[in-house]
Amino acid sequence: MMSNRKLEDGEPGEDCATEMLYYIAKDAAKKKLNDFSVWQVFTAEAFRQQLTDVAAAFPAIADDQNQEQKHVSLFVHGYNVGWQDAAVRYTDLCQRLYSGRESLGTLILYTWPSNGSVAGYLPDREDARASAPTLADALVMLHEHIINMQQLAALKPTKQCRAKISIIAHSMGNYVMQNALAIAAKRLNSPQLITLIHQLVMVSADVDNDIFQKNQTTSSDGNLMSNLCYRIGALYTGLDQVLGASAGLKHFGTRRLGRSGLADRNQVWDNVFDVDVSDLIDHTKSTHSAALESPESVALIRQILTGVDRGLLPGSQRG
Repeated sequence: MMSNRKLEDGEPGEDCATEMLYYIAKDAAKKKLNDFSVWQVFTAEAFRQQLTDVAAAFPAIADDQNQEQKHVSLFVHGYNVGWQDAAVRYTDLCQRLYSGRESLGTLILYTWPSNGSVAGYLPDREDARASAPTLADALVMLHEHIINMQQLAALKPTKQCRAKISIIAHSMGNYVMQNALAIAAKRLNSPQLITLIHQLVMVSADVDNDIFQKNQTTSSDGNLMSNLCYRIGALYTGLDQVLGASAGLKHFGTRRLGRSGLADRNQVWDNVFDVDVSDLIDHTKSTHSAALESPESVALIRQILTGVDRGLLPGSQRG
């Protein structure tokens, strides 16, 4: 787990910390992950070494079996989510996608100080923006590690990194990622030759739906994001009432990507696409989070992460 929540009464709270805190769960088989006592603090360097060891244990995959390559993934929760609820969602995703014989690899929870209060929408948005710099620090550190691995692999091919890097972001967590990736790209001078994130899955994204339009400036967040990511897939449904309400709170009613899909999918960057999940989700539950819960939509997330061609994805709106 990575978190920029300040500790309050011995647990991650609702205020932003000035630096990222890193944790690894111990005795997780005996206790639930929303019990903070299972989490042990690690330094950034020790945390990175743990992930390096995990990735080194992944099987080496031939180039023509790219979809079988394992992932080091990050899950970023959304608005109105306390850290314990985030841990419950994280546990569920681990069980569905990152465990057993079909495991995609390993998943990291990134929990930011969402206030866990319906009345806190706008404060949460400010916390999301304030969280971006510390997450950008981690992304820059990851980029440096990837560069070092590639340089090492050039001399000794067996040292090539065995993991893909991917992200699942939900709701306002996508706004955190938007800002963090943009900051990281600027710090890295907008790198064009190195893919930092292989697959970014934007679930019910609470961001403007014109973010990836080509008519945006080269320094726009959407352009910077597309440069750092190999592929970006946005899952949306017009039935999402939460995002319908949020659109009226900012940007003079600009539509939400997670509710309307891309503003003009014929004029976005080639590595960006959207998928209408209306027919894949369980409408008897919260539509805003249904794509993370319904078996069909979770299967779709698996397909996107593994790199299945977008033309083969159910509901894909871009060929």
